[in-house]
Amino acid sequence: MKYLTKTLFKKGIECPLKLTNDYDSISEKNEFLDALADGGFQAEELSRLHYSPGVLIEDRDYANSLEKTKGLLNNTNSIIYEAAFLHDNLFIRTDILVKEANVIKVIEVKAKSFDSKSEDIFKTKSGSIRPEWRTYLFDLAFQKYVVEKNYPECKIESYLMLADKSKKASIDGLNQLFQITNDPNIRTGIRRKVHSLKETGNPIMEPRNLSQLIDDIIEKNNHKIHGLSFLELVDNFTDLYTNEKEINWKNYNGHVCRECWMEQFNISADDENRPNIYELWQFRNQKKLFKSNIFFLDQLSKNDFDDHIETHLSIKNRQWLQVERRVDESLGKSVDFYLDAENLKDKMMKWKFPLHFIDFETCTSALPFTKGRHPYEQIAFQYSHHIVYSNGNIEHKSEYINAEPGKFPNYEFVRSLKKDLENDNGSVFKYATHENSILNAIYDQLIDSEEKDKDELMDFIKIITNKKENNELIWKGDRDMIDMCDLVKKYFYDSYMKGSNSIKVVLPAVIKICEFVNKKYSKPISEINLTSLNFSGNHVWIKDGNLDPYSSLPAPDFSKIENPVGDINKLNNGGDALTAYAKIQYQDMSKQERAIIKQSLLKYCELDTLAMVMIYEFFASELKIHGFSN
Repeated sequence: MKYLTKTLFKKGIECPLKLTNDYDSISEKNEFLDALADGGFQAEELSRLHYSPGVLIEDRDYANSLEKTKGLLNNTNSIIYEAAFLHDNLFIRTDILVKEANVIKVIEVKAKSFDSKSEDIFKTKSGSIRPEWRTYLFDLAFQKYVVEKNYPECKIESYLMLADKSKKASIDGLNQLFQITNDPNIRTGIRRKVHSLKETGNPIMEPRNLSQLIDDIIEKNNHKIHGLSFLELVDNFTDLYTNEKEINWKNYNGHVCRECWMEQFNISADDENRPNIYELWQFRNQKKLFKSNIFFLDQLSKNDFDDHIETHLSIKNRQWLQVERRVDESLGKSVDFYLDAENLKDKMMKWKFPLHFIDFETCTSALPFTKGRHPYEQIAFQYSHHIVYSNGNIEHKSEYINAEPGKFPNYEFVRSLKKDLENDNGSVFKYATHENSILNAIYDQLIDSEEKDKDELMDFIKIITNKKENNELIWKGDRDMIDMCDLVKKYFYDSYMKGSNSIKVVLPAVIKICEFVNKKYSKPISEINLTSLNFSGNHVWIKDGNLDPYSSLPAPDFSKIENPVGDINKLNNGGDALTAYAKIQYQDMSKQERAIIKQSLLKYCELDTLAMVMIYEFFASELKIHGFSN
């Protein structure tokens, strides 16, 4: 028999199609890696210490885990981790379950932050559940429902155990007390290095009793998902997954997402590659157009986007530009890229050499690294820095990375960045707003710090950033970083990008259309006035017609490591970098293996800033400025 588990119930909430045989689960994120990256497993282990001593049911066999749970619940009082329950086709395991006489507490642990000082973060003023909490609360309702069906004589209470961002860690190395291993006998792979809650300092995990709200979800019809009440969801998801019935989309009250729209509207497979409205940049009216049977870009007209261009592309004009080029391309017509040369040139002529291109790799952690830090504070663990000089030479000037477990790197990170950027007054570049946001966060951390040079570091941050609060500009530095992503949005478009402005998409588009960039980076590093801190002189960035240098980044090579625990198959995007950093923070690995992951992180981050340089060179070569000529 197929059981509808709580994991599958959550997938159904995301999209009912995910419960059918037609769904390709390969495209989904790896939930284990997500939990690893955000510290979910560590938060669960810490939470167990709040309810201790307890019995962990590690057995993965359904029947055995059910029997063990039933035996433990025969006791008057019991605490169980991973307790198992089955009702009809519904199967769950609870993170923590506490039985006290006839009261059973179901406690779901989430590595999600909240402020315990806030009155009601789960509902809006009108009484509806906030969207960001909906899945968590319906998941908890699912668990409560199954437990209650097994023990109707007991009072079932429902709790979320969350990281409380109003609290601070009182010890150093809290995250190091729960280390990831490669032990196949441990479900989460976590080895706990402490035996009592007292050893972890002041509690940072906080249980929130949500029994009344959960009861309302189960018993009342005013809290819905896809237009369905909780019990209706259970019945529909059971039909889809357990009974393998076809989806009746009329039951889901207009739910439409990227995964399901083609099936929902019976779109032919012949139209699978036809440019559709989900591609459209910054577009939020898909559901409205669906009601008029409009699904594809070639069904739209200019009247749908009519707007006025001022000094750069407006959102609507950029959308129409995308429609025109994507439709022409799909019809086999020759399509050129768009570049607002006049306005982009005006911007670029104001830049000051040498040009500095920087990129950060960062993370947040449920369990703080050091005392005095809150859960989910920003951690800046790496940057790369390229310089373009006025004579055309390009230097991978510097980089920073912290691979030391348990170390809070932010202040050292800023000191290093300050040292790298303070020697001239050249323009500084970022891609998107991330770097600005991170430096603003570190600025706030410095305010309450005891760093001797905090005033100097804060002054430096203000020079290269801007800060806004409630839409009011608080400061704008003399060298406020120039956002290359913003330049792309306002002045450049190519149909290859579809509706994305991610650097991972823009770079291949540039390589495809720019003869200068393509020819230059098809040669070895040593031949193109370029230096590298992580690649040899004979490394070639563009070869064999490959438009995406990220895809050719070498995977970490653990062949000489006996029984490696890193388990990283590739490292060529931000998610991979985050997972890699989590592993070198939490895992008890050898120095050799840590060094391999560190080197892969350095190579990835170097390409991020080199990608910015390539995009700059495309702009300059097209505009014939900054030393580029015919």
